[in-house]
Order: sequence, then structure tokens, then C-alpha cells
Amino acid sequence: MMDFASDNVYGVDEKIMEAMARANVGTASSYAGDDITARVEKQFNELFEREVKVFLLTTGTAANSLALSTMVPSYGAVFCHGFAHICADECGAPEFFTGGAKLFGLDGVAGKISPQMVRESLAGFIRAEHDPKPAAISITQSSELGTVYSLDDVRAFGDLAREKNLKLHMDGARFANALVSLGCSPAEMTWQAGVDALSFGATKNGAMSVEGLVFFDQSLAVDFEHRRMRAGQLLSKSRFMAAQMEAYLTDDLWLNNARYANEMAARLAAGLSATEGIRLGVECQANEVFAIMPKDKHDVLAASDAVFHPWLASGSDTDAVGDDEIMIRLVTSFQTRAEDVDAFVKLAG
Repeated sequence: MMDFASDNVYGVDEKIMEAMARANVGTASSYAGDDITARVEKQFNELFEREVKVFLLTTGTAANSLALSTMVPSYGAVFCHGFAHICADECGAPEFFTGGAKLFGLDGVAGKISPQMVRESLAGFIRAEHDPKPAAISITQSSELGTVYSLDDVRAFGDLAREKNLKLHMDGARFANALVSLGCSPAEMTWQAGVDALSFGATKNGAMSVEGLVFFDQSLAVDFEHRRMRAGQLLSKSRFMAAQMEAYLTDDLWLNNARYANEMAARLAAGLSATEGIRLGVECQANEVFAIMPKDKHDVLAASDAVFHPWLASGSDTDAVGDDEIMIRLVTSFQTRAEDVDAFVKLAG
């Protein structure tokens, strides 16, 4: 099967599975009091070149929602892309955990928003207490359309956040893919650019079920232990989450996995864009490919053993999709086989 449905469909990296098996031997303190968790905390300090507060959680939804709950009051406003995961895919969890904050989904090009769009939205907040209070900006790295915010982009958001007294959150579900795409350091793409909190993704890139919520503004982490517990995110056998993250960060496994996934996406994008009748909806910058093709080609692919998803396209987000065309999303992972990529391209031809 050629499965490009998601990077979630593949299994767990063998090195991470081995680490979990090692953690299964003997006993360990529960509720994040184990030695592996302590080592992971040190890993994050080294990774980001400064002291941070990190909490291991089970899902990206939990990481995003609980991060925002520390930044935004119940009467607050969060600015994000209209297709951002927090806005379109998390079943109101950010609103729930913030106690009712309002998300303002902006219609940015290629899955990204811009500081100017946020400025223009802020200009409409002129009704004092009748408006929600602007509190945070959330950007997704890489975006829901696989595009990547440049370092200058992130810095511009950081500058705007400081100017307007807002907090800046980064949803890094595919943080590693964006990082290797830019070729920069984790510090450069986050706190050095003004990011206050990061949802550090691992599950999509080889882990079983672990994400890191990283606070660069450590004042946001005050009493977070209570928020985590209240949300049901403090696992009793937390060493198994920590074992995943420790293996993920050791010997650059996380970067190597992301680099390979990006390479497979680039190979797929190059093959499809060179195929008659097919073009890319947006530039492939990480590990997602959005291809626009005639419906007859789509039907051939859909009838094969290839797995992928048709994707809703907005004219402001992608190259225009004609009435007789369909845009599809293809996602590659650390386990995607090059022969599957080549076979899909051949079938599309």
C-alpha cells in the first residue's frame, strides 16, 4: 500500500520502541518524578540553549490548548489562521481550556498569516469591553498547507507581540520538519525570535504519543502542574512518555527523521510537478505535498492501493482549482518508502 494519508499512519521509530522497553524494566517514581523525565528536562535546556520549563503531554491538542490557557483570559482573543489546527481541528478545546476565549481565524495565503493581517484585525478592536481583549497570536510551524514561516516572519510576529503586549504561541506539531527546512537552530526559530511558548511535536515524527509544551516565558508555567493535572494530562506511569522523548532527542533522531520525510516530500513534489496535467497548489517546503490534477487522474489514483485525501482549496490559499480539477494532500514520514513515492508518480502519469 502507498499510504500518504498522514504522518500519523506510520508506526513508532524502533529506537523509541526500544527505549520504552528499557523503561519497562524495574520500578520508577510516578507522576513525572522519574529519572528519565529529569534527563529530558536537561535535554530541552541544551536543545534551546537556555533554561526552559517543559511539560510532557500526550497530544498536540492538549499542548496547544493548555499553552493558550496560560496566555489568554476567558475574555481574551487569539489571532491565528482560519485553517489552523487550534481553529478547525480541535473541537473547541482551546476555547474550553481558556474558559471561553475567542479565536479569530484569519484568511492568510498558503496556510500562513502575516503580522500585517493581525495589525489590521487589531485596528477593529475599538469597542473597549465590548470586544474580547487581544491576548495572543498563534502560528503553526509548518503550516496546515506544509509551508514554513521564515525566521524573519517569526521575528516580525515576535516584534508585534511585544509592541501590542500579546503573547506568541507556536504550534510545532511538525516543528522538526520546519526546522530542517530552514536549516536554523531551535533557539533561533523560537525564543530568540520572540516565541513565548512552543507545542513541540514528536508523535507525527516517530514517537508513539508524546508532545512537549515548552515555556520560554517561565512566568506562564507558574501553577502549570495544576493545569496539567486538572486536564488529565499527568500520567502515573509518565516514564514511558519521557522514554519516548529522550530517545527522540538523542543523537538527532528527531532531525534525521524529519529530514528524511522532507526529502521524500520533495521527491514526490518534483515527480508530480513534472507530470503532464499536474501542478502544485503550494510550494512544498516540509513534508506535505498539495497537488492539483484533473479529476480523471484523481479517479485513477483513488482506485489504486494509494491512500491520500482530497483537500479543500481556497483561492486565497492555493493556486486556483478548476471545476474539472481536484487538489489532494499527500504526507510523507520517516518511514515512507522511496519506491512508493516513485510508484505513485508513475501511476499519476
